[in-house]
Amino acid sequence: MSRLLKSATTSPVPTRELTARSADGARLHVEVHGRDGAPAVVLAHGWTCSTRFWDAQVRDLAVDHRVVVYDQRGHGRSPAVGREGYSTDALADDLEAVLAATLAPGEKAVLAGHSMGGMTLMAAARRAGLREHAAAVLLCSTGSSRLAAESLVVPFGAGAVRTGMTRAILRSKAPLGPVTPISRRILKYATMGAGSAPDRVNICARIVHACPRGARAPWGRVLAELDLDAGVRDLRVPTAVIAGTEDRMTPPACARALAAALPDCLGLTELTGMGHMTPVEAPEAVTAKLRELVTAYLPAGGAGTSTSTGTDADTDGTAEKEEVA
Repeated sequence: MSRLLKSATTSPVPTRELTARSADGARLHVEVHGRDGAPAVVLAHGWTCSTRFWDAQVRDLAVDHRVVVYDQRGHGRSPAVGREGYSTDALADDLEAVLAATLAPGEKAVLAGHSMGGMTLMAAARRAGLREHAAAVLLCSTGSSRLAAESLVVPFGAGAVRTGMTRAILRSKAPLGPVTPISRRILKYATMGAGSAPDRVNICARIVHACPRGARAPWGRVLAELDLDAGVRDLRVPTAVIAGTEDRMTPPACARALAAALPDCLGLTELTGMGHMTPVEAPEAVTAKLRELVTAYLPAGGAGTSTSTGTDADTDGTAEKEEVA
């Protein structure tokens, strides 16, 4: 039993680790899990999160897929950048850098993004890198515009006061402090469904509280003024949408607007009782959707070979790290 519990709480060990260089020189921590030649899935996490947010999906999919995860700039093990380095264009640049570093030319993959990770895919919709590599897309708990106006985190009626308070929260530089019973309750209210299991609340709290405020605040400013509606209309690959019915950060109305605007929408799945953190709150549902997209849109038996950008993991379970220009 102890081994089973440990496997559920210990982060998966990557096959390779590498550092990708974005267009402005920003360094991005990238992990590759699974074997070369397997169907590829690339996962982009959201605001205040990290590669660890996708642990449940990586653990399941890496058995028979090649799974790429990376830390958005300023998050996790990707260093912060200067004030001008936070923008939707930077999100798109970073995704292109990761795709180029981990996929062979012309190789297709299923791309998925949660929250700001979904916005990353919208921001990159016109980019050559996304169009070269995206076989299908999954957008989880995200929106394309009016986030401050649509958010339900502040318990007021819609209007200027609620929008202004939400913008202030997004831009705040206040430290989150340690994870405590009170901070867990606040995070659960803001980002998760009322019925979310305590262990999953703890996972999200540890990840979010680890995000440095030096990156949290500038990304929050980007989100407060977000307008990627044009990117949604340009995302011309088969795209599925997932949302939680209790999502206060990007309420179901955001997901429905996406589904209506996408040129090739595969449908909207609304997860009853789930909040904003769907990959952690409902990992089975998110993983099942990813497997469904791989089956439908990637060649059977694999999606080509990966680029030789890393080194196989050592026998002691650690992975050496390479840097990709």
